[in-house]
Amino acid sequence: MSLFDRVVDLPVTVESVSRDRFESDTSSGFLRKTTVFSLAGDGAVGRGEDVTYDTEDHDALADAPEDAFDLAGSYDSFAAFSAALDGVDLFPTKAPERETAEHYRRWALESAGLDLALRQADTDLASAVSRERDPLRFVVSTRLGNPPSADRVELLAARDPDCEFKLDPTTDWDDELVASLAARDRVRILDLKGYYEGTDVDQAPDPELYERILSGFPDAVVEDPAFTDETRPLFDGREGRVSWDAPITGVESVERLPFEPSWLNVKPSRFGTVESLFDTIEYADERGMSLYGGGQFELDAGRDHIQLLASVFYPDGPNDVAPREYNLPDPPADLPTSPLVPSADPSGLEF
Repeated sequence: MSLFDRVVDLPVTVESVSRDRFESDTSSGFLRKTTVFSLAGDGAVGRGEDVTYDTEDHDALADAPEDAFDLAGSYDSFAAFSAALDGVDLFPTKAPERETAEHYRRWALESAGLDLALRQADTDLASAVSRERDPLRFVVSTRLGNPPSADRVELLAARDPDCEFKLDPTTDWDDELVASLAARDRVRILDLKGYYEGTDVDQAPDPELYERILSGFPDAVVEDPAFTDETRPLFDGREGRVSWDAPITGVESVERLPFEPSWLNVKPSRFGTVESLFDTIEYADERGMSLYGGGQFELDAGRDHIQLLASVFYPDGPNDVAPREYNLPDPPADLPTSPLVPSADPSGLEF
């Protein structure tokens, strides 16, 4: 029985849909805004977080009428609920700023629906798919500022000497900075952001930067390189270190990669549907690919959900799912440390 088959027949009853807005300053210097959908029915509430990055999309959603997402009804299966979402206008007031937002909002509603279905069945995800929630290893994703420095890494390492990191190299990383970071031996993933366009974190393919990173961190996973005639040869014999994130939206996207990957970053919202996410996890497991979870500055239920999924399916990976406190400009002194221990009595999609 497939993973999706284990949840597909769960019935779900929706009586009402509501939305709540969240916002927070971040360590990356921007104000993060998200929207949480709450689906209520039969005395339970399922929640899912829309992690669309553009504030304009959340503003437009706030202006949408209350009945814009009329999902009320009794669905004889989660599959029927998911199918009903195919006919929902996810952006009823304006088109999204980016095409990726369609999947992000669909995932918010899908995850809320699955959370509700599990709660109404008086169960949790791990039990439903016959797995365990294991202690969860996490790494901390952070950018190093402009101009870049190791200050943020040093601040977090002072509070937790065992803290592991996922960093975003930029062209202005010099040899001295790389050597300083590498000397700590705590950097596990380096995200080259080669697939981003039109964002504040775009990083053009840079052969000198790529070689500096590959040589300076010989044991780290290197995520999302952009392959050009100049950069592709740098990875000859190093393909096993390459991971993919931004282009991964389902099984077909994995099959389109330049070579079969050894690593994948799994961000549930990129998949849009529970079925696509579960199918891709199984596809990767069958081929021996190493998985780890990815975060998107979730501010509420979404963070719990990505931690749960990582705990159930890839708990030992370098999961970029650190508790929200790590994303604050001034994190507290008593930060949670890795691994995170799952709660004792979960329900729905609770970690």
